Amino acid sequence: MGKIIPSVKRAFDILDLFFANTHSLSKPEIAARLGLPRTCVHEQVNTLLASGYLEMDETQPNRFRLGFRVFELGSVFAARLDPSQECLRAAQDVSRSCDETVQMAVRDGRDVVFIIRVDSSRTLRLVSAVGSRLPAHCTGVGKMLLATLSDRELEALYKKHGRLLGMTRRSITSVTQLVKEVSATRERGYAYDDCESNEDARCVAAPVYDRDGNPYAAMSITVPATRMDSRRKIELAGIVQLGAKKLSRRLGYGV
Repeated sequence: MGKIIPSVKRAFDILDLFFANTHSLSKPEIAARLGLPRTCVHEQVNTLLASGYLEMDETQPNRFRLGFRVFELGSVFAARLDPSQECLRAAQDVSRSCDETVQMAVRDGRDVVFIIRVDSSRTLRLVSAVGSRLPAHCTGVGKMLLATLSDRELEALYKKHGRLLGMTRRSITSVTQLVKEVSATRERGYAYDDCESNEDARCVAAPVYDRDGNPYAAMSITVPATRMDSRRKIELAGIVQLGAKKLSRRLGYGV
C-alpha cells in the first residue's frame, strides 16, 4: 500500500460517520466521535462544504448533513455496477479464501437456479452447474432463500405438497420437517446441506440482499462430506456469511 495522506483520510472518516443513519452532526460531535482537535475538524468540514460533500442543515443551526455531491457520486457508481460481475468476483474471492467450491443461486418458485459456480483447486463432483435447477428444499442455497420468506409465504408455496421429492436418503421429504429446518436456518443466519442433494457433499449458505433489502441470491461453499466436521462447518459458515455480506454491500444493501 502506498502513502496515506492524513488530511484526506480524516475527510473520509467524517463522511463515514453518516453511514450510521445519522441525519446531521455538529463540529463538536464530529470532533468527539473521531477524537480530533476542533480546529482540525473545522478545516475539514469547511473543505467538504466547499466541495459539496457536506451541506448546512437548514432545519438546525451549526449542524451539517451529507451534500448532494455524495448522491451524484453514488449514482455514477450505481450506473456502472454490473451485478453478475460483482457476484462472480465475490464468489472467486470466497473460493480463494478457503480453496473450496463456491456457488450462487436464485429462487424460482420451489426450485433454485444456479447462476455462479467457482470450482476449488480440488476435485469435487457436483450435481449442480450454472443454469441447472434443483429443488430448493434439497439444497443449502434453497433453504437459505426459503428462510427469507415469511411463514405465510412459505406455507402458501408448499400448501398443496404433502410429501416432497428427495434427492438422497438425507433429503427433507415433508413440509413439516422443511418448516422446522427453515425456522432453524433463520435463527442461525445460515443454511446447511448435509448430503441432501449429493451423497458425498455438504455445504453452508448465506443470503445476499440487493439495495432495497430484498433477497437477491444465496451463496454457498460446498465441500466433500469427509472434509467437513463440526469445526470446519463453523469456520466455513463464517467465511460464506462474510462473503455474502460484502457482496450485499457492493450491491447497495445497507448503504
